[in-house]
Parts: sequence; C-alpha cells; structure tokens
Amino acid sequence: MSKTVLVTGAAGFIGAFLCKRLLETTDYTVVGYDNCNDYYDPGIKVDRLKMIAKTAGDESAANGLESFECGRFVFIRADLADENAVNSAFEQYKPAIVVNLAAQAGVRYSIENPRAYVDSNLVGFFNILEACRHHPVEHLVYASSSSVYGGNKKVPFSEEDRVDAPVSLYAATKKSNELMANAYSKLYSIPATGLRFFTVYGPMGRPDMAYFGFTDKLVRGETIKIFNMGDCKRDFTYIDDIGEGVQRVMAIPPEVKMGEDGLPMAAHRVYNIGNSNPENLLDFVDTLQRVLVEEGVLPEDFDFEAHKELVPMQPGDVPVTYANTSTLENDTSFKPNTTLEDGIRIFTAWYKNYFNL
Repeated sequence: MSKTVLVTGAAGFIGAFLCKRLLETTDYTVVGYDNCNDYYDPGIKVDRLKMIAKTAGDESAANGLESFECGRFVFIRADLADENAVNSAFEQYKPAIVVNLAAQAGVRYSIENPRAYVDSNLVGFFNILEACRHHPVEHLVYASSSSVYGGNKKVPFSEEDRVDAPVSLYAATKKSNELMANAYSKLYSIPATGLRFFTVYGPMGRPDMAYFGFTDKLVRGETIKIFNMGDCKRDFTYIDDIGEGVQRVMAIPPEVKMGEDGLPMAAHRVYNIGNSNPENLLDFVDTLQRVLVEEGVLPEDFDFEAHKELVPMQPGDVPVTYANTSTLENDTSFKPNTTLEDGIRIFTAWYKNYFNL
C-alpha cells in the first residue's frame, strides 16, 4: 500500500518543492500542513500551493490559503502550536513518515519577535514529537539549520563540531529541536533525522532572503546593503538539491538499537545539506548583478556601484557558513552540485516571468 507522508510547512519554500517532488517521483499520499502566516507576502504561498495542486492534478483545487484535497495531496491549514489540530492530522491520516519543515524562519526577525519562534519552533515541534510518540512513525525528518554552528571558526562545519554557542534565538531553537528529538528518540524509539540546511535559494523562494531581496531592491532602483563590509561567505544551496537530499534521507531511517543497559538507544542523527562551496558575498552580488543584466531584468547600463552600500555586521549574523557533507554523501550517495550561477539564472528567469518584467 502507498505510504502517507506528512509535510509541515507545506506552503513554505522547501516544503512546497518537497511536496511537488514527492508527488512526481513516488506513489505516496502527501498531507501538507501549514498555518500560512504573513511573515512575508502570503501571495507567493498561494502560488506554491497552486503549483502543488497542479502537480497533483488540478491547479484550481488550491483556493487561496484554505484547506483542500486534490488527487494524492491534502492540504491542512492549521498551526503547529495547536495541539488538537496536530493530533487530528495524525489520527486521520496516520502518516508513516513525517517531514517537519514548519518553523518561524529568519535570524533578524527573531531579535524583534522572539515569541513567534518559541510558539512555532519549540511548542510546535514539541507537538510533533508528542504526536509521533502516540502515533508511531517509521521516520521523523525535521529541519535544523546551519545557524546552529554560530560563530564557529573551524571550517568546513561538520556534524561532530560543538554547537553550544548560538548567536541568535532562531539558532537556539534549532539546536533545541535537535536535543528534543534526541531525547524523544531515546525514550520512545522514534527514528529521527535532523537536517542542517545551508542558505537555500531558488525560484519561488523566500522574499526575505538576500538574493530575492537584493533583486527586488535593484529592480526598484533602491540601494542594497552588504553586511560586514562584504566580508561574509555563504554556502548557497539550490532548492532542487535540498529536495533530493531530503527525499534520500527519508528513505533511510536510523535503526533502533539496544544499549548495554538493555534499553533502546537514541535512533537519532543529523546531516548537513549544503553545497560545500562558500561564496564571498561580494562575488555573489557580482554574479547576481551580471545575470540580472544578461537575463534582461536590469538594463545593460545599470549603475551597480551607485546602488551598493557596505555596512557593519548585523546582530545574529555569522561571517561564514560552509558545509562538510561527507556524511550525507557516504550514507545517501548524494552531494548537492548545482553551481551558484546556474541556480541564480533559474531564479532570475522565474523572477522575470513571475513579475511580468
């Protein structure tokens, strides 16, 4: 029989593309769950849901941000912090695999609105863990983040590195998720895998991310701010690479083993998913600018120097992210490999079409 997969954060960037991928490449029934908050323009979330519904067989089934069913896809609009709603979804659909991608995202926003992170990333994840406890699943896969590495000086970042000095509440909630998952895995034999994502980008992405926000500002003729005077490096990872990595990890739940004390050991692990090729922020901006001109989004005579401003580091930011993905590669035979230029070009073509430029 076909398995049911529950994907939380299904109207989000990673969640929507994962739902689409699972509908295209498996016979799974996919249950999407999202509260569709207005942290950024909900309009793009509507379009992501339409994309999923189209893949499932009927684009018109997605009516705004409301719950709907279409072929092998079910969408539930509800909040992870709503314990009853989470339990209801588990009781009704009995998922074999849970992929928890729902979270309040954004490092800087966590400084201004900390409670949103506690409600979504801690209370919401606790509700997922409790539901997996009472409705046993084959595998719980959940989103952690490269932000857990904080200001670590050793690069590239490896899963064995110490991650006990977060520089933002967002990072602290993600490290907390890893600790909570490990405890629940130990106590209730829940196979669980955390995924530390590194700077995910691509078409239909989050408007608050640098590549999207920079493009918006340049198109409007505004100035972009480049933090830490440009002395930053980011390990940009294309959305399709993230989707394939998640799907491969879903298929290999950690094995529950017995410890020397006769009790089950934690069947829990974490993987980095990144491109393992950090880009200097100034080089990234140069690539973005060049592609925007080549793809006809900006005119050839656009004065980029007049629209760039170098500014100090922002609270909560880190100077570098850089993933060691050897563990992921060893266990799944997969390594993200989309180049930044290729990914930015696909995003730019989508942006031009989406905004009718």
